[in-house]
Amino acid sequence: MDTTISVFTSMLRDASDWVTWISEAPFARAVVFGVNIGGHLFVEGLLLVVILFLLSQKSYKPPKRPLTKKEIDELCDEWVPEPLIPTITDEMKSEPPVLESAAGPHTTVNGKVVVNFTSANYLGLLGNEKLLETCTRALEKYGVGSCGPRGFYGTIDVHLDCESRIANFLGTPDSILYSYGLSTMFSAIPAFCKKGDVIVADEGVHWGIQNGLQLSRSTIMYFKHNDMESLRNTLEKVTQENKRAKKLRRYIVVEAVYQNSGQIAPLDEIIRLKEKYRFRVLLDESNSLGVLGSSGKGLTEYYNVLVDKIDIITATMGHALATEGGFCTGSTRVIEHQRLSSSGYVFSASLPPYLASAAIKAFDILKENPDLITKLRENINTLFKGLQYIQGMEIASDPLSPIVFLRLKKSTGSSKSDLKLLEDIADRVLKEDSVFVVTSKRSTLDKCNLPVGLRLFVSAGHSESDLEKASESLKRVAASLLTDQS
Repeated sequence: MDTTISVFTSMLRDASDWVTWISEAPFARAVVFGVNIGGHLFVEGLLLVVILFLLSQKSYKPPKRPLTKKEIDELCDEWVPEPLIPTITDEMKSEPPVLESAAGPHTTVNGKVVVNFTSANYLGLLGNEKLLETCTRALEKYGVGSCGPRGFYGTIDVHLDCESRIANFLGTPDSILYSYGLSTMFSAIPAFCKKGDVIVADEGVHWGIQNGLQLSRSTIMYFKHNDMESLRNTLEKVTQENKRAKKLRRYIVVEAVYQNSGQIAPLDEIIRLKEKYRFRVLLDESNSLGVLGSSGKGLTEYYNVLVDKIDIITATMGHALATEGGFCTGSTRVIEHQRLSSSGYVFSASLPPYLASAAIKAFDILKENPDLITKLRENINTLFKGLQYIQGMEIASDPLSPIVFLRLKKSTGSSKSDLKLLEDIADRVLKEDSVFVVTSKRSTLDKCNLPVGLRLFVSAGHSESDLEKASESLKRVAASLLTDQS
């Protein structure tokens, strides 16, 4: 122990003598440019040289060699891949009821005939004899499919006839057909809106529009649902805060009748704001075509707004027209641009000819039978009045909307719990009274945050007794399950 202490003391003494020698050395008292170089400066300079030397050396790298089979196996055993899909929950496993007949005003579910309020068959044309005859003749003449996109020998004369018929009906210069309703919005929006453009959209737009907005890669700003003051503030913010706003393409995207609430967009106010702030308007008429306006031309006719005030109009033909596919209508430039740059049109097989024939026939029936629109409005009014005082719930939709939207007066606190409660109501009215209604359940991809509810699609094909049955059944079940809500 004593030896160790003496050795350590000797080392300290030697280090002290070395430092003293440096401090008293002749070069330590040297003067350079009038500055006296003390011993401490010499030591600091020496340390700086050592640091620079170390920094200039290459970092140590272990020698490269291939991994052994054992090491590869160990790495493979440790690796856990990311799941391709989210964890499947019990909620995801639930299956909706399966229809065993045509989805008309009455359909068959689990072997039982029910009153159907789940299909957007607004004019009651599903199963119409004239439509079936037209489809049969088209099948015999053209076959089932087209087997090619429109630009690659997939254009058939009936496609051109249908596009012309749509343009004539709505009073626009030209139209373009898509083979699937949702692909119309998926494709038309990205065809015009690009990265750097600004889109101001209603927060309640349906998933098809949401997907089109995402695919466009534009700057997306949402305004409060159907709130024109919020829209005005958003447009003001875009134009005032963005110095490049005047050089950007700017769009307002709305639905005529919102699928997620049943509310009707105030088109007159939207047009006023559009013209004031110099935006373009994209309007989806999927739930208003054949419904609003004296002849069923949609929201523009309902508000008596010139159709050329709307830059782009889209709609699906799977609702009031009881066929399939979608269309976009507008100026010739708007339509021709899509024929070259819209992915859903350029790369998809064209609409099966018999569906285009059915759409033409549906427009003819609508023109010849305006009483279908009158009957639909009467049915909407009957159901709306019948559900006004339902316990624990309230009607969120417009009195003229073909979508009667019921939501809870008091939320349970979570959207999932609200949905479960609404599904219980839908299940009971189906089992006990054979009334088929649907909740506004959304996919995991849907970003809409509006309250969930029960969605009843009214048809001109419903009888008064159908509507009364639905009203009484929903009121009875709601009174049973929503006892804590007034």
